[in-house]
Amino acid sequence: MIIILIIIAAIIATPFIAAAFTSSTYIIEREAEIGQPVQVVFEYLRHLQNQSHYNKWVMADTKTRRVYSGTDGTTGATVSWDSANKNVGKGVQQIIELSDGKRIDYRLEFEKPFKNIAYTYLVTETIGAGRTRVKWGFTGERDYALRLVHILFNLKKVLGNDIQTSLGNLKAILEKQWSKPADVVYTHHR
Repeated sequence: MIIILIIIAAIIATPFIAAAFTSSTYIIEREAEIGQPVQVVFEYLRHLQNQSHYNKWVMADTKTRRVYSGTDGTTGATVSWDSANKNVGKGVQQIIELSDGKRIDYRLEFEKPFKNIAYTYLVTETIGAGRTRVKWGFTGERDYALRLVHILFNLKKVLGNDIQTSLGNLKAILEKQWSKPADVVYTHHR
């Protein structure tokens, strides 16, 4: 009986011990190839309002209240969101840097379901005539509690799968809905 209790205690203690030795920083990255020229892909990605068409997290609650400020698609533009859905929560996303045709960097400040700051980036690169590789990364700092949550709920895999789903949505939009780059509609709102 004591051996069984020791085994159970060891199983319960393992994630707590692992969290203590896990890095305080994390990075989750996925990529996809899209059959459109890099400039078409980049111009679509740079607009925060276009995320409602491909981003799994943005699409999770159609009743989310979103407020856009600044000139969408430019450095400093923001979107704040507030949702009753606990998986969507409340926060602000800001474009902090743009490198035309190459990279977009964002700062995410989460208020609910927990307070945290994370950074995401989208990198676009030409991989052939009319083909673009999009790399989507998510990075941030995590305290002990967040490291434990990452381990217990395998968040690296879950978030990675969500990024991959969003990239699949993006690919479908840019490749299937428009037959040629001139058909792409860009959203410009102030």
